Amino acid sequence: MGPRRVVVLISGSGTNLQALIDAQDTPALPDAQIVLVFSNRKAAYGLKRAEDAKIPTGYLALQPYLKTNPGKTRDDYDAEVAKRILAAQPDVVVLAGWMHVFGDGFLSLVSVPVINLHPALPGAFDGTNAIERAYDAFQRGEIEHSGAMVHRVVKDVDRGEPLVVRNVPIEKGESLEDFATRLHATEWQIIVEATRLVLSQLQQP
Repeated sequence: MGPRRVVVLISGSGTNLQALIDAQDTPALPDAQIVLVFSNRKAAYGLKRAEDAKIPTGYLALQPYLKTNPGKTRDDYDAEVAKRILAAQPDVVVLAGWMHVFGDGFLSLVSVPVINLHPALPGAFDGTNAIERAYDAFQRGEIEHSGAMVHRVVKDVDRGEPLVVRNVPIEKGESLEDFATRLHATEWQIIVEATRLVLSQLQQP
């Protein structure tokens, strides 16, 4: 059996993708190969990271898709993304900074595990701007720490089963930028851990 096939979905700079690229086929992520990096933003720097690593890329944005396909819906877009991803025959799909919420048009078609990196603890700050919201909550004395997790993707945003969860303290007096830097470093570790975990579970009889 060849290496397990990983498809990574991105929307931005691709630092989480870079952690996976650096880890593939090493003891951190053995017998794994990224076979496609797909973006919903044409200018996403993560696409350049993939090209530099000789990994095939794909791109499809929601609004241009709807504009060029009158009568099509967001669900149709999700289904088209699913079709392009399934063409790469993945064993796992990793959402690494993918800024689009999938509905049934995607989830009903993709039968392999789909996992997502989210920069907050389970149930704490679902959705966007989680790092900023956690930092503000700390300043108000509402929380003592935040964290990051990788979870299975379900229809409800950031509510799937957590696979890897890591606490990240917020230090008194530190800037939002310093907190975000430490949290991102944690993200790079757990996205690799969670991908390895899911792939290892696939190997169970």
